[in-house]
Amino acid sequence: MTVRFIAGAVCPKCGTMDTLKAGYEHEGAIMVRECVDCGYIDRISQTHQSVNEIKTRVTPPPPKSEVEATPVKILDPTSPAKDDSQ
Repeated sequence: MTVRFIAGAVCPKCGTMDTLKAGYEHEGAIMVRECVDCGYIDRISQTHQSVNEIKTRVTPPPPKSEVEATPVKILDPTSPAKDDSQ
């Protein structure tokens, strides 16, 4: 496992800066962060996405096949209009 220090990162447990190192275990499947000051260890799986992307105003629209089509009624302008209010 190759380990690199993360510049400017702050440990979530002890709050010290520039003490976190990161690397990958199991052929890149799990990212490991470790604080050299307090011993905090955090493992993040790279293979399983548990959270869906939050929809925002810049999220691309769904593909056209997922959009439901609604029929449009075309009116003939030359035919007399029916008045249903009477």
